[in-house]
Parts: sequence; structure tokens; C-alpha cells
Amino acid sequence: MKKRSVVSASLLALCLLTLSSFSTADTLENIHQRKKILIAVDIGAPPYGMLDGKARQSGSDIETAQLLAKDLGVELEVVPVSGPNRVPFLLTKKADLVIASFSITDARKKVIDFSNPYGVIQVVVGGPVKQKIGAFTDLIGKTVAVTRGTTSDMELTLGVKEISGVNIVRYEDDATTNTAVSTGQQDYIAAAMSVIPAVKKANPSRDVETKFIMKTFPLGIGIRKNDPELRAYLDKWVQINLKNGKLNDIYKKYFGVSLPADMLN
Repeated sequence: MKKRSVVSASLLALCLLTLSSFSTADTLENIHQRKKILIAVDIGAPPYGMLDGKARQSGSDIETAQLLAKDLGVELEVVPVSGPNRVPFLLTKKADLVIASFSITDARKKVIDFSNPYGVIQVVVGGPVKQKIGAFTDLIGKTVAVTRGTTSDMELTLGVKEISGVNIVRYEDDATTNTAVSTGQQDYIAAAMSVIPAVKKANPSRDVETKFIMKTFPLGIGIRKNDPELRAYLDKWVQINLKNGKLNDIYKKYFGVSLPADMLN
């Protein structure tokens, strides 16, 4: 009898654990009860997230987070993250959601969910103006800096998969990657297109330009799976703020161009 009781208790615990894994989250309710939203933003990835001359957080993702918190009627707390730890911070509930130049990919959708796209990001290879680089094959014999675990890392790795002689140096965050190129440690970089002028601005003597586009991705707000109320709210919020032009205004402010027309219709 005692053995049966132990087995029954174990089965019950397993069932409860299984049921809990399928239960839906109540993040939106928690945000309202807390009167604060925790949004993960990479503040080392200009112009998405950065510190201005007075050490204040700024950037397109910061302003998007501020707009979302305002519309929710709650206080905003920015949770600083880097490219590689965006997903871990979300899954361990250190943040309610992620707005951090987070491109929507099939691989990421296996682990987390995304809102409808609120922006776009182009990942590119950049390098010296004098060098003729127009494709992955032109990188043979070259070393390319990239931030580990980012979309740029994934696309660069895929692009040179069948090519020998391309050396990839992976750094742990965007700030370190950008510094490696701006200081001349590396000549080539795989990153978001917006990074290239930022690297050049950091060191005007580094004559770096975009060499070719690897891929264009939609940007989404990252959320945990099984959180339908939050996802529904975010999808509606994105729709409203694309239509009223507020998200486009933020994008134009930092990138100098409008979002694609098909996103605004």
C-alpha cells in the first residue's frame, strides 16, 4: 500500500507539472496590478537603444517602450539586456516582454512568441570603403566581427556555411562588437544596417560602409508563449499605432526613412 501511495503521489505531481506547463500566463493582469511594466531593451545597440549625452536612455526601442507604457497607463522600468540574453531574461521572467531590435525568425518562434511587426531591420555586412565586397564569397580570407546569438550571427553563419576561409569573431554584446571595428581591431562587421554609421561616428577615421544586405527581417515585441491576452493586446496596440503614425514617427526620427508602405496600410 505504501508503495502504491508513493507511485500515486508521483503520478499526481507529474500530472500537475504537465498541466502547469500548458496553463496560460496572466502577464497583462500582473502588469496592471503592479502598475509597472518591465521591458527588456538593449541600450548598447544604437539607434534602437543607447545613452544620450546626459546618460539618459534613448533610441527607437526606448521610445516604443515609453509609448506602450503610456498607453497601458503604467510606469515603465527598462531592463537592460544584450543580444544573447534577450530570450533568457524573458523566459526567466526578469522582463514582461522584449523590445530590443528583436527580429522575428522561425528559430525564435519555437521558443517564444512575437507580436505583429512594429518595424523592420536589415542585417548587413560592413567594411572599408576601398574594399570591393558584394557577397559572402568576397569575405574569403577576411575576419568578420559579429555579436553572438543575434540575427546577424545566424545569417553570417548560414551565408558562409559552404565557404572555407572566412573567420568569424563573436563578441558577447553589440557595444564590444562595434568597438572592435571602430578601434580597428577588426575591419569587417555583420550587424544591423544602423550600426554602420554609428561605428563611423565613433571613429570618423574609420571609413566603413555597408557592403551588402544579408537579409531584411520584421521586428516584433517578444513575449512568452501561452500568454494570449498579452499577445492580443500587443497586436491591437501595434495596429493602432501604425495606423495613427506614432510608430512610424519614431522610426523616421531615428532612421530617416518611413516604414514600408505595406506596414502602414
